[in-house]
Amino acid sequence: MKPRSLPLPALAALTALLGLAHLPAQAIGRLADVTIVDRDTGATLPVHYARGEYWVAGRPGARYAITVRNRLGERVLAVPSVDGVNVLSGETAAWDQRGYVFSPYERYQITGWRKSDSQVAAFEFSHIANSYAARTGRPAHVGVIGVALFREQPPAPQPAPTITPEPYSQRRDNGLGLGRLREEPASPAAAGAAGAPAAPAPSAEAESTARSPSADSVAKAAPMPSAKLGTAHGQRETSVVTHTTFTRLQEQPNEIISIRYDSRENLIASGVIREPIARPSVPPVPRAFPQSDNLSYVPDPR
Repeated sequence: MKPRSLPLPALAALTALLGLAHLPAQAIGRLADVTIVDRDTGATLPVHYARGEYWVAGRPGARYAITVRNRLGERVLAVPSVDGVNVLSGETAAWDQRGYVFSPYERYQITGWRKSDSQVAAFEFSHIANSYAARTGRPAHVGVIGVALFREQPPAPQPAPTITPEPYSQRRDNGLGLGRLREEPASPAAAGAAGAPAAPAPSAEAESTARSPSADSVAKAAPMPSAKLGTAHGQRETSVVTHTTFTRLQEQPNEIISIRYDSRENLIASGVIREPIARPSVPPVPRAFPQSDNLSYVPDPR
């Protein structure tokens, strides 16, 4: 699917309104910048890197969006998943499924579970029991957002026609002393290459969602302050897309971006977010002669 782009002035105004001017500061990815935006506040969620994974802290009840900005001067396919579920089809996420096609340098917000070409059900941070994945019997991968990025296969170059003159005996003078030329047909091998069908779609292969043993062991060892977050199937919203074709450069993604999420309280408790330790104030040491401890010299002029 191809997101319908806004005119540049409207896109610039929307970008400023949502606070996306500082997108690269919190972005993840090489082929595309991926960020998570709190749609209720317009703030880009800070990214925390811990134990080899990226994390963001969500607010329960807040709507959010996955913002993707293509960094390349060519089209890119983004296959998005939330909690291990493809956000376009509702299937358990795999690399060979449908996604969004981004034009060169295009930016777009994926705001929900796609219901049709014109509507989505908003992404909303919620209790894990109310998450779409849990309500459809798939709670194992709740708490992770993924984007698989594919580069596009360039069109096959057409063989250049070979021009050869006819034998002199077959030439017919055109009044200018020039021989009529004919185009030599392409060889059967070249014709077969030019007309070869596109490579078949990649075989279904479940995306790896390996979890950090250290992070999960910490979460299991100590009770979390609040229930784990998931993504709910929120209210319907207007979101228009169109359809296009895209031939992937290779079967496996050129890049996979994985962002885990939970409440701020839980991320602090598990050690993902480390808050500065407040040092207790030290009371002043009493002095026997407070006015005589320091020798007095000539002060500087004002």
